[in-house]
Parts: sequence; structure tokens; C-alpha cells
Amino acid sequence: MLARVFEEAGLSTTALALIRDHAERARPPRALFVPFPLGFALGRPDDPPFQHRVLRAAFDLLAVESGPVLADFAEGTDAPVEVLQASEALAASALAASSSGRATPVESETLGPADEVTALRGYYEQWLADHDGRTVVGLTGIAQRRWRGLIRYLEGYAAGSPPWYAELPPDLPLARFLRYAADDLKAFYFEARMARRPDQVDNELQRWFWTETAMGDLLTRVASRMAAGGDAEMALYAKGIAR
Repeated sequence: MLARVFEEAGLSTTALALIRDHAERARPPRALFVPFPLGFALGRPDDPPFQHRVLRAAFDLLAVESGPVLADFAEGTDAPVEVLQASEALAASALAASSSGRATPVESETLGPADEVTALRGYYEQWLADHDGRTVVGLTGIAQRRWRGLIRYLEGYAAGSPPWYAELPPDLPLARFLRYAADDLKAFYFEARMARRPDQVDNELQRWFWTETAMGDLLTRVASRMAAGGDAEMALYAKGIAR
């Protein structure tokens, strides 16, 4: 929508699309489909040359005078399609395990999601220190040191009885808030993990999160609850949490 407003004002726009069917329905003036996992719009973290090639491919679309046009990022290095397929398969298997009543394996049976966040906080702060404070955490506006209340809310929602939560924004649709919360939590985990294990790559991060952490299990259950409620908007946002 914003792209069309800018175009009407005479400003050419281009965009990155992580979900192809969404881009096909929205029909932005120019968009580059990138076959990477959600949260990795430019591909592998800490790989500036590859990320610059993604950006260059997107900027090259500005040469197209009129659209809509949806192009594919076709570069085969680093096997981005295989990375995406691996992450989708992991999330799909987690959803299947949740819906069948089987618990997703977690890294430690003694740690719940809130305790995991506490255990990872030092690594997340190391990430901030190593990257001049840059982070993609912050969509909800809730400071991560107050996430225990957020996690209790998500646990209640997944169980079908969400508690009262003072920081639930009254002017934000619940589906969008749940997606923002999931994105913040996943970003926190990924950045903490990359600070702790900088050798890990995209599919390894996804595998760790969805099969070895209590948070991955919780977000799987949240997404399953959203998808099962019969609300089309909730189901759409659930795909962005665990697909």
C-alpha cells in the first residue's frame, strides 16, 4: 500500500518478498522474491557480500518503468532454496508433533521458555556489544527483561485461556501482536545463538530453535492455536510464526 502511495507521488519503489503468494496477491510495483527463511530477508547473517548481491538484485528492479513485476532471486550460492526447505520441514514437523499431542524435543527438560530467555540473555547482550547495539528485536516495544509476563500470556493463549496482560496494546489486532511477539522472541534467540555459536548457518539455527528449545515448542503451539480457531486473519499470521 505504501509503495503505491510513493509511486503515485513519483517515487519508484522496490521491495523484498519472503512469501511469494502474499506478493502475488498484493501485486506491489516491483518486488524481488528471496527464498530465505522468515527473518533472513538478506540471506545468511554476517555475510555482507552476499547480502549486497541481494540488495543489488532488488535495486536493479528500479530500471523497470512500470509494473507490477515480481522477480526471483536466482543466485544459487549457499543453496538458499535448500535452506528454506529445511526450515519449512522443521516447522511443519513441529506443528505436526504439537497437533498430535507429542511434545517437541527441547534442549533441556528442566528449562521453560522464560528460563531459557534468562539463560540466553548474556549471549544476546554480547551480540549487542559486538554489533554496536544493532538488533531486530523490538517490534512489540516490550523490553526483553519484562518478557516473563509476555511468555505467560503466550502460554495461556496456547492453552486456550490467555491471562489478563497489561502490556497487550489495545489498538493493535491480536493476530498482529502475536506475530510481533513471535518475531521478537525468535530474533532474540537467533541473535543470542549466533553470538554463542557464530559458526552456525541458517538451517542449523532453524533446526536448533524448532527442535531443541522450549520457546520453539511454545511458538509452535501458539501458531497451531491461531490456525485452528477458524479466523482467516489469525490463520494467515500463524503461517508467519511457524510454517
